[in-house]
Amino acid sequence: MKEQPITPPLPEDISVVGGGTMGTALAHLLAGKGIRVRLWVYEPELVDAINAQRENTLFLPGLPLHPGIVATSDLGTTIRGAPYVLSVTPAQHLRRIWTEARSHLADDAAVICASKGIEVKTGMLMSQVFDAVLGPSASQRLAFLSGPSFAREILDGMPTAVVVASENLALAEAVQRIVSTATFRAYTTDDVIGVELGGALKNVIAIAVGAAEGLGLGINSRAALITRGLAEITRLSIACGGTPLTQSGLSGMGDLVLTCTGHLSRNLQVGIRLGRGEILSDILSGTRMVAEGVATAGPALELARSVGIEMPITETVVHLLDGSLSPEDAVTRLMGRRLRSEKED
Repeated sequence: MKEQPITPPLPEDISVVGGGTMGTALAHLLAGKGIRVRLWVYEPELVDAINAQRENTLFLPGLPLHPGIVATSDLGTTIRGAPYVLSVTPAQHLRRIWTEARSHLADDAAVICASKGIEVKTGMLMSQVFDAVLGPSASQRLAFLSGPSFAREILDGMPTAVVVASENLALAEAVQRIVSTATFRAYTTDDVIGVELGGALKNVIAIAVGAAEGLGLGINSRAALITRGLAEITRLSIACGGTPLTQSGLSGMGDLVLTCTGHLSRNLQVGIRLGRGEILSDILSGTRMVAEGVATAGPALELARSVGIEMPITETVVHLLDGSLSPEDAVTRLMGRRLRSEKED
């Protein structure tokens, strides 16, 4: 008789750092598996709303949350003693939050990062920021969760598939088992940089797709931007050491398609409003939500230039965001580029 592998029990406790839409949705998912979840939220008013009303009234109003979630605004209380810490903070705040949080992190605790972006000040990916804050040896206890996943649909129990990336495949498999449910399926990979770049850059491409939609340019343009956007992301990923097939998977094409077609996408909405002639500062000031592509576009272009990769859509988005190109001129610029083979870099 073939011996069956022993499946380790799920952890009794998990901490989640970040009470926005995705952090709250993942906390709800984990609590539904019988795991006690400590959720750190930045906004003090959310602590009572989540603990007493079982609702994230700021970011996910009207959606009931699992009673197994305990919210707090004390970072140390959230993290201390947790075997796994799920980090779901805006990319530009990750360094600051984890500089404070690291003293509370157990030496053997694993960190699962679901943030997507590139740090503006340094051009670092989230894995590089963690290396800087926690030390380079921390890579063996870091995993990255990415893929096409709107928070509201996770909360509603809609079927969702994601990928967990880690240099430590045993950790990736442990996280896969922890987060997977009947409606939330996780795959694994060791291509951390490919997964990170796919998750970060799809937001930039979504702004371009949104601008085309705002201009009323039809579905052909959307398909073209998604396809050529995927080509740019893949080129950069390979140049940075990523595996080519990663961008054909959930964290690449999957997340790109969702973010460029689903109207729950904040980055798509920013692009649509830019295409309709609104001013970026007005768009951003009117929401508490973070559109990561706005901050990511510039450092993504700098990264591409540093490795000799051409990214025309990303470059156009940078100029669209800084106001040096109008949406109409952005389209003219892309369509007027030199004709070339589709195989050409």
